[in-house]
Amino acid sequence: MALNEGLALRYAARSDVGVRREANEDSGYASARLLAIADGMGGHAGGEVASSLAVTAMVRLDESLPESGVDLVTTLKNAARDVNHTLHDMSEHDPTLRGMGTTLTAMLWDGATFALAHVGDSRAYMLRDGALYQITHDHTLVQSLVDEGRITLEQAAEHPRRSMVLRVLEGTGDGELDLSLREAQPDDRYLLCSDGLTGVVGPETLFNTLTEIADPDEAARWLIDLANRGGGPDNITCIVADFGAHAVSADRYVVGAAVERKLTP
Repeated sequence: MALNEGLALRYAARSDVGVRREANEDSGYASARLLAIADGMGGHAGGEVASSLAVTAMVRLDESLPESGVDLVTTLKNAARDVNHTLHDMSEHDPTLRGMGTTLTAMLWDGATFALAHVGDSRAYMLRDGALYQITHDHTLVQSLVDEGRITLEQAAEHPRRSMVLRVLEGTGDGELDLSLREAQPDDRYLLCSDGLTGVVGPETLFNTLTEIADPDEAARWLIDLANRGGGPDNITCIVADFGAHAVSADRYVVGAAVERKLTP
């Protein structure tokens, strides 16, 4: 899969357990052509297993991609389906893992074109021309209430069931994802993050941080620090990626539970 000449991703990924959690159930992956984040849930380490499986699948997908001729949307859709089937099989064989699931937000790139796959309440943002856009839609109870006009965004932020997720990969069916094909522009900046960030850090602070801190790794570190200073009630994972005139990088970042459980190749 060849990047446009002179245009490539510059990226970094970080994950932190947060202040109040004992274990990290988030996992993340970043490479020159694939960015992915997963936030697991479920008892008895089920969340750690689920997010690790999702990110491990993304790593293996990245390693197996041909140089060209990839149907980006179908490739991500099939990978997520396989993760869902694996979650089902594992929970059938190990009753302690029943009920586990994971969000998944992933971008698969080919030059300036990328497929975006999303399920759950992790998010992807795009910073373009001085404005920050959320390019994923939360699959949560409160978002559905906002969509129906029953509550405001301000009320959603304080709703007692704001953490209730309606759609995740949980081993049922083939996994229902939002899928789209998009075009990046030079100087775009992208943020993929778990709700451990967005549950604490508001859009204005996200915008200011992504605008003011040029280095992706420093921006990701600062966002995690902001979430922890805000109480750090959940695990926090961030991927920051810039599309533009950068050298093609061979760096790969695997963060969070996928590293701690040593499930990645």
